[in-house]
Amino acid sequence: ELGEQSRDAALSALEKSLPSGASAMVVNPTTFTGDRVGLLPDSVDGLVVMGEGRSLLTQAVDGGTLVDLPQLPAFTVMSLSSGAASNQSTSLTVTEDGDSLIVENSLMRVTFASNGDITSIFDKEASREVLTEGEVGNQLLAMEDRPLAWDAWDVDIFYDDRVEKLDAVTRIDLIEEGPIRATLLVERSYRSSTITQRIHIYHNSKRIDFDTHIDWHESHILLKAAFPVDVLSPTATFDIQWGNVERNTHRNTSWDWGRFETAAQKWADLSEGNYGVALLNDSKYGYDVLHNVMRLSLLKSATMPDPIADQGEHRMGYSLLPHTGDWRNGVPENAYDLNDPVILRPVSSASGDATMHQLVSVDSRNAVIETVKQAEDGEGLI
Repeated sequence: ELGEQSRDAALSALEKSLPSGASAMVVNPTTFTGDRVGLLPDSVDGLVVMGEGRSLLTQAVDGGTLVDLPQLPAFTVMSLSSGAASNQSTSLTVTEDGDSLIVENSLMRVTFASNGDITSIFDKEASREVLTEGEVGNQLLAMEDRPLAWDAWDVDIFYDDRVEKLDAVTRIDLIEEGPIRATLLVERSYRSSTITQRIHIYHNSKRIDFDTHIDWHESHILLKAAFPVDVLSPTATFDIQWGNVERNTHRNTSWDWGRFETAAQKWADLSEGNYGVALLNDSKYGYDVLHNVMRLSLLKSATMPDPIADQGEHRMGYSLLPHTGDWRNGVPENAYDLNDPVILRPVSSASGDATMHQLVSVDSRNAVIETVKQAEDGEGLI
């Protein structure tokens, strides 16, 4: 709560530094420069970058307006003003092919079956299929989870001896179709629970976002999302504080058996040298990667010491990111974007004269600015 108060106070101070003609403020809270998409919680016809006169691509969605922000500099505050809507077109298209729905941009083509399963992810840049032949992506798997001790803390290796795939679909709708983003809503039922996912695909990215809302009423069930990918590597890479570690993707030794579940921060990546796939998350840190199958733990639902642990509503996000090269090719940048999205807010009390201000920057890819704070004496930035 104190963190939110501090952030709101900082945003209010930045808002006052913008020109009086500004109608919206953009903040890139990450150390990376790149193409970003933000949600303005307001309805606008068009937006222009002040000082440049450059029109931005927008799309009306539920909850406000999506704004396309190409090559937004790191740690930058930028002012926008109302203007004419951009008539720019993009490569994002949605078509039907029999019972299948195909969402496509210039970088990839994603095919959804009639039950919401992802049956194909074709990478146009690399000219290869991302998923294993005959498999589907984003499998939601329910596993009986009854550890021998420490119910809420332990996951025992036999947890996936009994696995159910959640196939019951109660709703599937294309709820967004525009120049910036296409969104498929898939709702599934499982026993007494409901899983609702908004699957986002953007016009200029290979990243597929799974905005997930779960109303959970099960016990001793471990819920995972699984992606069988067409990548073979003896090791996978996992994000940790200030770096990453590698773990084997096989179980040849007792050490490997003991690492069947791996803790990671924002991402896990499976790469075979010139190609790979990353599984990003915004709040879920349990992964397992066995051979070519990447899985992320979503819910555990233990009953000791809390008999109703994980019962009720949950909101989480995860993303699949195919890429050329290894994890160094865009994985950290996209993981930070998922965890620290662009801040877009209407401006009501601007009175300054700075149309764009960059707090700090870095000129080396291996250096990441993680935290920026005001000095205790108020005379600088730490």
